[in-house]
Amino acid sequence: MSVSEQVGRVSAPRVPDPVSVLVVEDDAAIRRAVQLSLERYGYRVAVAENGLDGLEAFRAGRHDLLILDVMLPELDGIGLCRRIREESLVPVLMMSARGDALDVVSGLEAGADDYVVKPVDTPVLVARIRTLLRRATFRPAEPQTTPARGAGPANSAVVTADAGTTQATPGELVFGDLTVNTLGLEVRRGGRPVPLTPTELRLLLEFAAAPGAVLDRRRLLRDVWDYGWEGDTRVVDLCVLRLRKKIGAERIETVRGFGYKLVRG
Repeated sequence: MSVSEQVGRVSAPRVPDPVSVLVVEDDAAIRRAVQLSLERYGYRVAVAENGLDGLEAFRAGRHDLLILDVMLPELDGIGLCRRIREESLVPVLMMSARGDALDVVSGLEAGADDYVVKPVDTPVLVARIRTLLRRATFRPAEPQTTPARGAGPANSAVVTADAGTTQATPGELVFGDLTVNTLGLEVRRGGRPVPLTPTELRLLLEFAAAPGAVLDRRRLLRDVWDYGWEGDTRVVDLCVLRLRKKIGAERIETVRGFGYKLVRG
């Protein structure tokens, strides 16, 4: 069972406490269609037609998830995403009309968690939203404890330490100057907090579950992004790049032709 399965099981957004989604899209027809479609699924939807209005709407209200078009007037979606990331770790889903590599890479580098290509079917869009919300709200299970002699099996662990990992306290793993608290969902580097987006945190937990083991991109795409289909592995590469910048480039090693691994020491 993957870390995502262990720590990522949460229920879908519940009514009557609707999830608030901000949609920033300059095309009036698309904006209205997305709004109506999401409202039919029980979401509370706010809209903005350009980047500056979107930034103002984001700051004025509390939103659980943002959907940003790439090509926006006033302030484009890439710039808007960067501004938002300076203030918040709220999940961000980018929409691109073309799906060009440059759009995808730029959006993910700016801090977006995922992207879709327009036109997108409503069930696909809703599935992506639910996946992002699960990542943003997952809670760990109880830590594993050593059972007393004659006792039954202990509860399953979120992450267990192995021979190459220091475990200071239950649920806390130490890799060099990096400390990962799998219970409090906190990460520190050199004693200082490291702000991670939900996707970055989930990715790090996946690595921490198997330090020194090589994890291929398809597995990470499946276990971290919850994709049951052949998705775009650029999402993985760009998220690893962002994570490296925050926890140290040397902490995650590229194994060319295979994937990535977390360095133990």
